[in-house]
Amino acid sequence: MPENQDMEQDAQSIAAELQLPFQQVLAAMELLSAGNTIPFIARYRKEATQGLDEVALRLIEDALEKSKALAARKKTVLKTIEGQGLLTDELRVSIEQCNDIQTLEIIYLPFKPKRRTRAAIARERGLQSLADVLIRQEPIGSSRTALLNNFVNPELQIPDGDAALQGALDIVAEQWSEDAILRSWMIDDAFASGKVTSHVKRGKKQAAEKFELYFSHREAVGKVPSHRLLAMLRGESEGMLRIGIAMDDARAVSRMKSQLVHDRQFEFHPDLLETVRDCYERLLQPATQSSVMQSLKEQADTEAIDVFGKNLHELLMASPAGPRVTLGIDPGFRTGCKLAVVDETGKFLATSTIYPTPPRNDLESAAKQTLEFIQQYKVELIAIGNGTASRETDVFIGDLLKKHGLDVTKVMVSEAGASIYSASESALQEFPELDVTVRGAISIARRLQDPLAELVKTDPKSIGVGQYQHDVNQTQLRKCLDRTVESCVNAVGVDLNMASVPLLSHVAGIGPKLAANIVAFRDQNGRFENRKELVCVPKLGNKAFEQAAGFLRIRSGDESLDNSAVHPESYSVVSRMAKNLGVAARSLVGDSGLSHKLQPGDYVDDRFGLPTVIDIISELEKPGRDPRREFRAVHFDEQINSIADLKTGLVMEGVITNVTHFGAFVDIGVHQDALIHISQLSDSFVKDPNQVVAVGEVVKIKVMEIDVGRKRISATRKF
Repeated sequence: MPENQDMEQDAQSIAAELQLPFQQVLAAMELLSAGNTIPFIARYRKEATQGLDEVALRLIEDALEKSKALAARKKTVLKTIEGQGLLTDELRVSIEQCNDIQTLEIIYLPFKPKRRTRAAIARERGLQSLADVLIRQEPIGSSRTALLNNFVNPELQIPDGDAALQGALDIVAEQWSEDAILRSWMIDDAFASGKVTSHVKRGKKQAAEKFELYFSHREAVGKVPSHRLLAMLRGESEGMLRIGIAMDDARAVSRMKSQLVHDRQFEFHPDLLETVRDCYERLLQPATQSSVMQSLKEQADTEAIDVFGKNLHELLMASPAGPRVTLGIDPGFRTGCKLAVVDETGKFLATSTIYPTPPRNDLESAAKQTLEFIQQYKVELIAIGNGTASRETDVFIGDLLKKHGLDVTKVMVSEAGASIYSASESALQEFPELDVTVRGAISIARRLQDPLAELVKTDPKSIGVGQYQHDVNQTQLRKCLDRTVESCVNAVGVDLNMASVPLLSHVAGIGPKLAANIVAFRDQNGRFENRKELVCVPKLGNKAFEQAAGFLRIRSGDESLDNSAVHPESYSVVSRMAKNLGVAARSLVGDSGLSHKLQPGDYVDDRFGLPTVIDIISELEKPGRDPRREFRAVHFDEQINSIADLKTGLVMEGVITNVTHFGAFVDIGVHQDALIHISQLSDSFVKDPNQVVAVGEVVKIKVMEIDVGRKRISATRKF
């Protein structure tokens, strides 16, 4: 009962925070606590959550995790203070009612075990009682000298009254600096009126050229965008910049004096006024700066990670060229271009190396070998990596196809992360006998066939769609990227008989170990003929089957519904539908004419609600439909091969490679992406670039400015 009460309290708190109905939040929390995955809940438990989508479910999951972390921290804080014998009823209430971790840490600060500060040393010397007198600012009943002499003790390194006073004032300064109300005010004031400042370090101007914008920069704390803050912090981490928070010191000190020093007649009034300044400059201001910078960094991390997640989503959901025989080319100059042919399932067929580029320029032999591959294997697609020698190779292939009148589509494919994958343990296990560069060519070919299936094999941080991904909180980044991959994989669905271990690992309910077991079982026993055979896989129990089954596809199997997103638990509903129409259940799959005859309300019962029935009918109409956009190849200008070939005003086609808060980068086929600033993305105002462009989108741009020396290209979509 107490556990249910705790869950309901958490649900009420989270519902209020997220502005969601309590019952929906509670249902989601109950499903999550029962071990259900978010893709499964979002797709197959709509009745329970009243249609909460993945985004809302993730927010609830995060809020619940945050609530649990706060509760655990409160428990530790209470136990620590109680162990010190200092836990009052009032303090207990303030801790128990605290609803954010930062405030909790401010409350806990005076009781937190400390390093040996000046105040700690003064306490060891017995000066706490003198500090208490100074803080109370009440009449001392004796002379100043007499009071201080009571604390003189040469053995404790207090040779005279001045030393006693200084030690006591150090304690006073520390206690003032730990005042929760004062600290909160300082932080709020910094956010309201403080400035983030950045200055180049002495003697670093030349080395820090890439941070030139921040050599003498000043910007409101509350308005600094995440990308600028992260840029400044990178400059600081590289030893080029000095970052700080500028505040109105005079105003802060004046306020502190009025709040902390209130009796002008007190014998130590001048000393306390000076201690206020010491408290501010030595303790409070640095602590405030640290706290504010930490908050800004956390906020910048969150925004940067969010951008990375959105870009990765678009890249993974890029349109697949489909199951067609593909020739992958990993271009190169001195080492040549590696060719790799894969069949329509991605199976490796053949490899060779050609040298159509400098220094060898062996065009005749290169053309002969390429033609041989195209004709022998009936190649339909050519995927060319966009790295070194890509444009030269693209021109060679284009001329070859044109000369021989071949109806083969060539596409420039991003190589980002391909070298990481080709040298990975996974690639080594799949192709132990092949060279790293050949594995890269295979990966390039497969990326064109199905970007999602191939890119899940690579660490998302290496794919090249983030910004400052190595500077942000790595735990949060990993969490976001893993979620993004999971969401994309389950949205598309996975062919159970073709999927690799990395791809299967991201299916709801299946991790790396179960994925490996599935592939091992498939290798040993042959293809799966139906979803039910999954339960024969070692260690794959009923819960894993429940979570995963709806996202796994079996083409040409025993059960036609196994190639759809209809969950096995709902097959009985389809049987009822078929019986009512007087047809076989198999006949319903893919027949929109029959689907349109179905009335969803006729099939609602205690187990299956209207949302589930509507989803089933929709899936029957278009079974296993792919949510990804239709494939379209970008066509680079064949006359433009390098940045030197560009001219201002030139209109050309390109593909979006990265989206940031300040704009988007577009590959126009010259080895250097052009930047479309946020102000140039549209004729109307753009607040968020993700609203108007997406990674992988083919766009037309006009070149505005070219800086060959700095390899910078500015472009616009406003023409």
